[in-house]
Amino acid sequence: MRKTLFSVLFLSALVSAQIPAGYYDGTTGLSGYALKSKLHDIISSKNINWHYGDLTNYYNQTDLDIYYDHTALNTTILLDIYSEIPTGPDAYEYTTANITGSSGAEGLGWNREHMMPQSTFYSNYPMYSDLFYVIPADARINQLRSNYPYGMVGSTIFYTFTNSSRIGNCAIPGVTYTGRVYEPINEFKGDVARSLLYFAVRYEGKLGTFNFNNSTNPASDTNPLDGTEERSFDPAYVAMLLQWHQQDPVSQREIDRNNKVYNIQKNRNPFIDNPSWVNAIWGQTPDTVAPQAVSNVSVIQNSAYFTTLSWSPSASSDVIGYKIYQNGTLIGSTSGTTFSADHLTPSTTYTYTVKAYDNGYLLSPDSNMVSATTLSSDIYARDLMVTKYLEGTSNNKGIEITNRTGHPVNLSDYRLSIQFPSGSNYYFPAPYELEGVVQNNESFVVLNPDANFSCYTINQAKFVTAAPQMTYSGSQYIELRYKSSTVDAIGVPGTNNSSVLGNVSLYRKSHVGQPTNSFSIAEWDIYPSNYCQNLGTLSTGETLSVHSNDWKMYPNPVDDGIFIKGKDVEKIALAQISDSSGRIIVSETNPFKNKNSISVKNLSKGIFLLNLDGKVYQLIKK
Repeated sequence: MRKTLFSVLFLSALVSAQIPAGYYDGTTGLSGYALKSKLHDIISSKNINWHYGDLTNYYNQTDLDIYYDHTALNTTILLDIYSEIPTGPDAYEYTTANITGSSGAEGLGWNREHMMPQSTFYSNYPMYSDLFYVIPADARINQLRSNYPYGMVGSTIFYTFTNSSRIGNCAIPGVTYTGRVYEPINEFKGDVARSLLYFAVRYEGKLGTFNFNNSTNPASDTNPLDGTEERSFDPAYVAMLLQWHQQDPVSQREIDRNNKVYNIQKNRNPFIDNPSWVNAIWGQTPDTVAPQAVSNVSVIQNSAYFTTLSWSPSASSDVIGYKIYQNGTLIGSTSGTTFSADHLTPSTTYTYTVKAYDNGYLLSPDSNMVSATTLSSDIYARDLMVTKYLEGTSNNKGIEITNRTGHPVNLSDYRLSIQFPSGSNYYFPAPYELEGVVQNNESFVVLNPDANFSCYTINQAKFVTAAPQMTYSGSQYIELRYKSSTVDAIGVPGTNNSSVLGNVSLYRKSHVGQPTNSFSIAEWDIYPSNYCQNLGTLSTGETLSVHSNDWKMYPNPVDDGIFIKGKDVEKIALAQISDSSGRIIVSETNPFKNKNSISVKNLSKGIFLLNLDGKVYQLIKK
């Protein structure tokens, strides 16, 4: 953007003055990808995701042109960086009323442009409607840009537009891609760079699930993402973005837009607030030495549906994460030293190894290999569960999801989907993707941003979105998915569910211990519309499923050993004792085949859970 209005020093002071107090707490002293991850945590927490259709009206707050041709504060003209001519009058101008679906020439209407193409994230929410990189732009240029990346144009020019931006063959130094790129004018190159770097920070943790540069022929791949969560883009593309960021510093327009988007979405672009963070994160020079191997990989918890691993960290100082391999196949990564492999099959043996990787993405040698055979059954849910469904008046829509799996769950592959009618048929619009981590025995809530419940606010919700999934009226079928598989269902697909799901609050009965892809109203307690008591909280009695049976445990409290009496005690196949976190401390097969008790002498004082072939008891150790 144009720099004639403000000096760099005045800009820096003004930028700092606009940041809410405490917003970037915890970033002091951080650099590299540790800083990037901390910024991700900050800007992805408690933000509001609006519907794609809402953006048109929001542009009247965020994207009016009071910076170039128009000085009146009440202008209705949109600022389009694809057509703006900073040094003179524009060839054409738009208000929000001039939106169009397509155009055969410049100047005939505008549309919403995804600076990071929709194909990157399959048009899914919340990415689909993020104001920081979905901007108003001339419809014809938008169409011609297609899903081409931004870049430096070479000698072959295909289109030159009225403000001198152009589409041509790629000439980014060090990039093997030779296809088309769109090059904005110099006035807006920094704006573009900071928007793409925002995307890399905001959606860290999900970038590996997006459509990234994994082509066998990189010269034909249009996506500059490289599949890494930390670096995010191909190194040569990062170099170009850093160059654009330096040559076109933050402008007043960006500062104002950042503050206005914050008022709407409740998050910020950190590189507008603190431009020096760009080089602090991406200005590293990786070494060429692979990190040392990980040691002491071990199983610290084993279950029917998951296995938790732990290891000693690599001794190399530049390690930024660890890759986990199951039966030789990469299944995940983490910056920590524990990992839960989930969605496993009961009574199945798996092998695991771990490799460290550094900030140059060099891999260490393999760790030691460890094997684990999952249990035939246990006390935990096999996956996340929908535990509350609220369909109230107006926009009072809320869904509570609970983790009773026995381990923390990474939400990056989970999504909410909804089915809408289309004539006599039904269809699923693009889903709403979840993100972050949910702890064991934790519940979280997804809420419509215009909800107005008497006992729960949008500030308390983990996710707030106006995506189609949170605009239901009670007639729609809704499901929680893991990747492409249905985990839990609300309603019956391909039908009108109003008689069951309309104007009610449904609470999952406490004895229901597993999700299901086949909805049954018998699993739910029914409350009136707008009922929201205990939303987002998990009572002690709901932390696990307790089954009635004929077995009796004694004594309780216990000192040395526990005894079980009842029918067919000798046929109990598995006994396990776990602590309140779900960690299994004692595990015995056929525990009463040749004896009549289980020793608990080595347990510390406290409350524990005894699981006998899936039937759970609470015991107190004296």
